[in-house]
Amino acid sequence: MAKIKIKQTGSPIRRTKDQRATLIGLGLNKMHRVSELEDSPEVRGMIQKVRHMVEVLG
Repeated sequence: MAKIKIKQTGSPIRRTKDQRATLIGLGLNKMHRVSELEDSPEVRGMIQKVRHMVEVLG
């Protein structure tokens, strides 16, 4: 499978617990941190949930 890079661009401050947990599940917990994950429907769904706080790099 292909890899996908995700960069956190938004702060989890004043966000719901499930959005914070989703960021941690993606391997992100600090601003401007980049995580590389397998491209799967589960990861795509997590990205969709916090799309206002992340940027997909490739």
